[in-house]
Formats: sequence, structure tokens, C-alpha cells
Amino acid sequence: MEKRVIIINGTGGSGKDTFVSFCSEFTDVINISSVDIVKEAARILVGWNGEKDEKSRKLLVELKQLSIKYNDAPTKYIKKKYEEFKNSSSKYLFIHIREVKEIEKIKNLLNAKTLLIKNPRVSLITSNESDGNVYKYHYDFVIENNGTLEDLRKKAREFINKI
Repeated sequence: MEKRVIIINGTGGSGKDTFVSFCSEFTDVINISSVDIVKEAARILVGWNGEKDEKSRKLLVELKQLSIKYNDAPTKYIKKKYEEFKNSSSKYLFIHIREVKEIEKIKNLLNAKTLLIKNPRVSLITSNESDGNVYKYHYDFVIENNGTLEDLRKKAREFINKI
């Protein structure tokens, strides 16, 4: 069985997790984010409770940048999850990454493909660099989430069949 790594991105609320959830209806997937480990640290360090407001987004961006500079913890986390994925029955590993440099690094490291989920009904978040630069990368695939949930489900099925 050939395994695939997909780096997925899109502005907050564009439908990334919904798309991955729909993909999981057609094949086995693992869904992680490069910020998972950062969220865990934020909960421990500052009592962050999962909010997705602007203050919290800025906190997570800054904490992630610090962890990249200090010991590249997000990449270490992704490598660990990738090893687990290789030993699993899942065919696809979706990795959510916002930052252009990090996307390129992980793409090269894991021979991944990149996917952007665009949703014209959702505004680009510009209050921090990571969210604000979502469209400043040339992705291998772009999915327009501009219809119903059923439309997105069909696009997920087409994506899985195509890739």
C-alpha cells in the first residue's frame, strides 16, 4: 500500500478539518497539526483553554516560532507522528501547517504534496504572520470550498481518487 503525506492549509474556518473528515469516509487517514504540540504547551504554560480569538492565535503563532527557534519542536513532533503513520494501516497523513517556510521544509523532508482549501465566504485572518501568509505559497492542489457540505464531500472523494 502506497502511503501519502498531504500538507493542508487554508485560512481559519475554510473547511480544512471538514475536508479531512470527508476524506476519512473514503480511506483511512491520520490528521495532525504542526501546532498540536504548541497548543499542549500553551495549555500548560499559560492556561490557554482552546480559544480561537485573535489574542490566542497570536499566542500560538509566537509560541510556535519560539519553539522552532529553540529546538524545532514542531518538526520533531511531525517526524514522530510520521513514524507512527508509516507503521499504521492509514493511507494518508494530513498535516496542517500555516507557515510557508515550515510547509516547504516538511514537504521536502517527507516528500509531501501540498493542498490549499479556499473558502470565499471566510475572510483571511491578517492579525498574525502565519495566518496572513496562507496564500503566499504555490500549492500542488487547491480545493474551492464554495458550495454545500455535500459539494465538499464530493471534492474530497475526487481528491482521494485522484491522488
